[in-house]
Order: sequence, then structure tokens, then C-alpha cells
Amino acid sequence: MAPWLIPLRLVADFALPPRCPGCGAVTGADHRFCATCWGDLRFLTPPWCAACHQPFAFDHGAGSVCDRCAQDPPVHAGIRAAVAYGDVARTVALRLKYGGRIAFADTIAQQLARLMPAEAELIVPVPLHRWRLWSRGFNQAALIAAAVSRASGVPTDPLLLRRTRATPPLRGMGPRARARTVAGVFRAVDPGGLLRDKAVVLIDDIHTSGATTGGCTRILLASGARSVTILCWARVLGETE
Repeated sequence: MAPWLIPLRLVADFALPPRCPGCGAVTGADHRFCATCWGDLRFLTPPWCAACHQPFAFDHGAGSVCDRCAQDPPVHAGIRAAVAYGDVARTVALRLKYGGRIAFADTIAQQLARLMPAEAELIVPVPLHRWRLWSRGFNQAALIAAAVSRASGVPTDPLLLRRTRATPPLRGMGPRARARTVAGVFRAVDPGGLLRDKAVVLIDDIHTSGATTGGCTRILLASGARSVTILCWARVLGETE
């Protein structure tokens, strides 16, 4: 920072101090959670399923997969979520999505950058339909993808994947109803062949049943991607699903 800007920064920090993304308490730096909210976040780490990264209660050994993946192996290359879905994780996601706190995309990206696959070559956000994009003003997944791209150096393209029709909110639907709702909704627009043989990272905010990311993954693979890893802020687990 230029020396002449330091006094202005001090005034700004005094007038608008950094606040916790979870509860709004004053913190020591931007994008930093207070001790209480940080303690309430459940960060997802091994041991977990080798296929989908669903956490295990105890270590089952290298290469172990959960029952769901054993019966129906996923087409994706894993779901990497920073935290488990809970009160604080939900608050951050809702403030970004509906509260217009677009700076929270950088808050989330700081936690996602460490989960980026080493082989990642292209970042693609889950798209919004244009009507919803017009009404909201932004796509939260695209904001997160752009922030992760800046942090990791991996390029992103928010226009490669399109949502061809509007769909109702999936909240409250069962897994089969969700899958039917998003069937045929996505298509790739890739005249330059950017997806061809690429290790793609698909960005979303909340991973619930996997219907939306599953539909996106299948389209990306059919369009030439070598692999698709799902990267998200929070993942719904167990009884909260």
C-alpha cells in the first residue's frame, strides 16, 4: 500500500471495522470469523470416502468408499467441501446469495483455495438461469469461482455452462424429484474447445443432494472434460440432508 494511503485506511478501519461473516462481531481482519463462529464451523477433513469425500466416523483404510459409492460409483472426481452445513455456514451462504454481501465470495474462496486439486486446469461455476440472474444481479457461484481463480491462478469461465430454462427451488424436494427437475436443464457452450481433456473444477455454494452438480458434471464430461471435481463452501451431511 502506498504510504499516503495508510492514514485513509486507518480512518476506514475505524469507521467500518472488519466484522465476522457469521455474526457481525468486530474482528481483527477482513474475512476473519470470531472465535465463537469459528468454533461452530465443522471443517471437513479425512478420514472420508475415497470417491465422494463423505466423512467417515473412523478411518476405514486407504481407498475405502462409502456404501452409496460402492453401489453407484459417482461420475465426478470427488466433492470437496470446506465445511459441513450448519448455522454459521448457512448464514454466510444466505448473506452472500440474498443479502448482497458479495465480499463473502472472497471469504469462502479463502477456504476453498486450499482444497483445489493439484491437477485443476479450469474452473466453471454452476450457472443461474438468466431470469434469476437479472433479478438477483449476480451469480454467487460465479463470484466464488472468480475469487478462487484469483487465489489459485487457475482460469475460470462463467459462460461455458448455461442453464437453458428456469427451475423451481429444489428445497423440500426428494432426491428423485430434484433429479427430474434439473434433467436436461444444462448445456455447454464451448466453440473454442476449452473443455477438451481438461481437469475441471465445478464451483457451487451449498451441496445438498447432488442433483444440480450431477447434471452439470454429466454435461461437462460429455463435452470433453477429462474429469470434474466439485468444490463447494458447505455440504449437507447425514440427518441435515
